[in-house]
Amino acid sequence: MKTTLDEMQLFLAVVDNGSITAAAEQLGQTISAASRTLGRLEEKLQTTLLRRTTRRMELTEEGSAYLDRVREIVASVEATEEQMSVRRDTPAGLLRVDAASPFMLHVVVPLVRGYRERYPQVQLEFNSNEGIIDLLERRTDVAIRIGALKDSTLHATPIGSSRIRVLATPDYLAAHGTPRKVSDLARHALLGFNQPESLNDWPLPDQNGQPLHIQPTIRSSSGETLRQLALEGAGIVCLSDFMTREDRKAKRFKQVLTQQTFEVRQPINAVYYRNTALSSRITSFVDYLKRALGDGGFE
Repeated sequence: MKTTLDEMQLFLAVVDNGSITAAAEQLGQTISAASRTLGRLEEKLQTTLLRRTTRRMELTEEGSAYLDRVREIVASVEATEEQMSVRRDTPAGLLRVDAASPFMLHVVVPLVRGYRERYPQVQLEFNSNEGIIDLLERRTDVAIRIGALKDSTLHATPIGSSRIRVLATPDYLAAHGTPRKVSDLARHALLGFNQPESLNDWPLPDQNGQPLHIQPTIRSSSGETLRQLALEGAGIVCLSDFMTREDRKAKRFKQVLTQQTFEVRQPINAVYYRNTALSSRITSFVDYLKRALGDGGFE
C-alpha cells in the first residue's frame, strides 16, 4: 500500500511537536486517530520511524532519512498549492480563444493591447472558425459565439448583443437605385451566407409579416468576406453592428429600408464546457470583454 500525504503530514507534526498528543491537537484529530495513522505509516513502510518511551520520542536512523524526504515532498505540495492560489488571483498561463473572424478582427483584436497591459502574465492564442467547433477537440478554453446557442453541454456567459441591419454603399445605391419597399430587393444583388440558412433571414417583413428569407446572389461562409464584397459595391448585405460600426460612422455604408427594419439583436456569448473549472485566465478575459462592450452594444 502506498503512503498518503495525510500520513506524511502527521509524521511531520509528531516530529515537530515532539509528541502524538501535540500533533493531534495541531491537526484537529483525536490522539487515538493520530496514533493509528502513525502506526499505519510504519506498517506500510515496514520499518520503525520513531522510538517511543514514556518520556520522549526519538527518530530512528530510518526515520531520520525518511523525514528529510517527507519535508521535501510536503514543501513541494504546499508550494504547488500556493502557486495555484496565486494563479487564481493573478491570471497567468496560456489562454486559447476561438471566435469567428469578423468578431475577432473588429472586436477582440482592438482590445488585446489593453487586456495584455492589465494581465501581462497571460499568453493568448487566437483561432478563427466560421462554424461551430468542438472545444475539447480544438483545445479551446473559451469561444465567442454569436446567435442562439443549441449545445447543452456548454456553459454560456452573455457578454453583449449586436443589432443587424441591411446595408449598402452610397455608390451602389447611386448606381442601382435605393430600395423604397421590401419588394424592391428582388431587383438587387443580395449578399448572403452559405450556412446556416438562418443567417439569410433579414430583419424585414415578408408578405406574411415574418422575417424576410432571401436567396443570395452571392454567398460566402464568412461575414467579413460579405462585408468586403459590399464595400466593393457588389450588392446589398445584412450584417451585425459589431462589424459595421466604423463603416457606418465613416458613411461607407448606408442603412437600407430603415423604417421597415425590425430591431433584431444577436446575443453574444462566451462559452466553455460545463465541467470546466474556470481558471482566472478565462474569467479575466470574459469579464474584460463584458466591460469593454458595455450595455450600449455597437450602435
